[in-house]
Amino acid sequence: METIKDYNLTHLRELEAESIFVLREVAAQFENPVLLFSGGKDSIVCLHLARKAFYPANVPFPLLMIDTGHNFPETVDFIHKTVETLGVRLIVASVQDAIDRGLVTEEKGINASRNALQTVPLLEAIEKNKFDAAIGGARRDEEKARAKERFFSHRDEFGQWDPKNQRPELWNLFNGKKSFGEHFRVFPISNWTEMDVWQYILLEKIELPSLYFSHKRNVFERDGSYLAVSEHIPMKPEEKEEELIVRFRTIGDMSCTGAVLSEATSIEDIIQEVATSRVTERGTRADDKRSEAAMEDRKKAGYF
Repeated sequence: METIKDYNLTHLRELEAESIFVLREVAAQFENPVLLFSGGKDSIVCLHLARKAFYPANVPFPLLMIDTGHNFPETVDFIHKTVETLGVRLIVASVQDAIDRGLVTEEKGINASRNALQTVPLLEAIEKNKFDAAIGGARRDEEKARAKERFFSHRDEFGQWDPKNQRPELWNLFNGKKSFGEHFRVFPISNWTEMDVWQYILLEKIELPSLYFSHKRNVFERDGSYLAVSEHIPMKPEEKEEELIVRFRTIGDMSCTGAVLSEATSIEDIIQEVATSRVTERGTRADDKRSEAAMEDRKKAGYF
């Protein structure tokens, strides 16, 4: 392919082989794994790799979606379409249900977000279904807290992560030993970069939600990001709604996921855009800007 040179092709196949090895290790070491599926590009790539890892058999574990109630409709539609097409089982854990039962308290105010509230329904779903491994699409280049993760990331009986007490992973030897009630988070694409993911999507012709491509949307600007106009996001009196051509580099809760101005209508366009961008992939995520250690604090409490 024109945009993927021979050396890049070899690099992508090496990353693919490593990820498939990790996924097969999960199947070998754990009794009841699950794949966290947000409908974002990284979890989509993980699902694609899982299909390859176990072909011609079906993916041997269900998918788990955490529904904030403020998800982009395009993402929700894509998730259900994928599940129907592949014939896999989808488990949905609801933030709204956790709020209704008093397990979490919804944030108030102009910058309120449900993003951090996903931790409780996630941990509840893991405990209820007795999952001993939760596979996620986090990458080390995304954020400095995620750079501290191993492929196999141990969680204690409370679902918490201790970044200072992680197991070494030498020569691709993964230690999945755990005590009752504990589980692991597993990150098969840890060594991938954002560019690797996009080039692999191009190489494998992987379908994505339309949000990743440029489209007209009513947005408003807040703190240097463009947020989608929605009933879930209150606007300040001075904020102005306008229709712009944008796309989303990440797909999360609508209240904290910003869009970028873009004319990219194809994967090739996105690759060129990513190659020249001076803003990180999560630079438009408002939840990461709350403090220097925002992501690490959430992860310690059991977040993705």
